[in-house]
Parts: sequence; structure tokens; C-alpha cells
Amino acid sequence: MIEEFGDAEGIGVVDETGFLKKGVKSTGVQRQYSGTAGKVESCQLGVFLTYATAKGHTFLDRRLYLPERWCEDRECCEEAKVPADVGFATKSELATAMLRHAWRQGVPMRWVTGNKVYGEARALRQAVAESGRWYEFAVGVQNGLWLTRPEVGVPAWKGIGGKPHKARVLDESARPVRIPALVATWPESRWQRLQVAAGEKGARVYDWACQRIVESQDQMPGRDSWLLVRHSMSKPHERAYFLSNAPPDTALLALARVASTRYTIEQCFEEAKGETCLDHHQVRYWSSWHRHITLSMMAHAWLAWLRLRRNQKKGGQNPAWPR
Repeated sequence: MIEEFGDAEGIGVVDETGFLKKGVKSTGVQRQYSGTAGKVESCQLGVFLTYATAKGHTFLDRRLYLPERWCEDRECCEEAKVPADVGFATKSELATAMLRHAWRQGVPMRWVTGNKVYGEARALRQAVAESGRWYEFAVGVQNGLWLTRPEVGVPAWKGIGGKPHKARVLDESARPVRIPALVATWPESRWQRLQVAAGEKGARVYDWACQRIVESQDQMPGRDSWLLVRHSMSKPHERAYFLSNAPPDTALLALARVASTRYTIEQCFEEAKGETCLDHHQVRYWSSWHRHITLSMMAHAWLAWLRLRRNQKKGGQNPAWPR
């Protein structure tokens, strides 16, 4: 992947997909929400890392999500041949582990993106920022933020029992603003209509707007970031919100392009399930799942390489890559 698809502007995309199962013996299976089914079903969940550049998009890594119930039932784990040192990890923690592994392997990557499941994980955002890379994650409307960085300090007066207070925002009126409340104040002139990628049904066109803000972390100011908002033209009440630690001089078009690249992982899932049997397995054991999924990913990478060669002969780039 590094040799054929590597690009300094590469984008790592994280997401999970479900594998529907009727039995109860397959590793990690339980009733849980599956985007594949669009509801709570008996299924396994796999967390994946894909890689998107102007040359193509395909898989980099995978992790089988093992729910807490499974981790607490060692007899069940032993029957499914789960290694003894495997414990519970959230989906965002699995994504962080895959990203760090890819970075150690030298995968060139400028950006990391994902949906709200991963965007709400501050530890994941912190890991990307500490690596010197830029994240752009979808987040929920409940998140608060500041337009300007509030003053933080330790009050001079003592607390109960004479104990000193911890650092806090000194101006009690300077509270974080919720995202929808801020966006409601934006003038029409802030919005720009942009076509950033070609979808299955034609051009993907949305209204976009952004503003520099200060993230809120446990009611304390965090890092300076971008708030990016995507507004659907066909569904006026549908909006998506993103936080990004990209530099202050980053253009709106660049932010919109990265946000639009997230759907390439959905293409990877669809292609792999349809062409390389990603979900066509009847295995119960931990190692069996990883072997099958790895072979499917390798086959998908080979098909992506063939597509790259075809596009190069035609003098074009990855049709799914945002322009």
C-alpha cells in the first residue's frame, strides 16, 4: 500500500461494520447496533482503518470488537480461542491502536477522519494531534465550545475546609456555547456551495461553512480548532458538524474535501462484501475471523491496484477522490 498508494496528503478513515450472526458461539457476537442492518441485531462488529489518496482507497488494518460481556466470560473466550491477553477495548481505542501501528510502519498520512463514534473520543483526537497529524471528525450537537479563549486560573479564595481550588474558567459568565446555537448566528454570507466529490448518483453538492473556535474539554478550554458544518440542500434540517485541529490558514474547500472523503470507507465495505467475500464466512474462532478478514482485505487491495493501473492508463485519478 505504501509503495503503490502512498501519498503525503493521504487520509486515514476509521469506521466499523457489522457481520450478522444467528448463533451465539462466534467470537464477539451479541445483540448490538449494526449499521449494516440499521438496527440492533445479533452480530459481530469489526473496526477498520482504510486509506484514501488520489490514487485509490482500500483497507489498511482491522480489529474484531470484543464486547465487555465477552471479556468478562473467560470460559466463553477460551471456547472461542480468544488469546488470554486480549481485554476489552472501545472502538475508538481499537482505532487508535491501528493508526499508531500504521504510523510506525511508515504510512504517509496527513489527515484522519471518522464519524461521531470516533469524533466524540477525545483520547483519539489527542493521539492524532500529538502525532503531528490533523484530524477532522464528526461530532454531536451536544458539544460546547468558545469563540475566544477564556481566562483560566485558580481563584484566590479557598474552598471548603481551606482546600485550594483547581484551575477553572475565572469568568463564570463565559460558558461554552453549544454548536447549534453558534451556527444559528452565522450570516448567509458565511455559507459556500461546494462540489467536492462525485457520488454514485452524481455530484455531491452541499453548503459548507466554518469558523475558528476553542474546543471545550470538561468545561475547560482545549485546543484551537475549526468548526466545520455541512448543510444538505435536499434536506434543509439535516446538518453534520466536524471538529478539526488543522492550521488556521486551512481553506474551507480543503476541510470540506476531507469531510467528504469519509464515505470512501463505506465504498470499501461495499466492494469487499460484494467482491472479496468480506462478510461471507462461517467461522467461530478468534484467529479464524482474522485470517478470513485479512485475506479479503488483501484481495480488495489487489483489485484497488488493478483499478489504479487502469486509471493511470486513462490518464485520470481515483474517481472517488474529492476535487
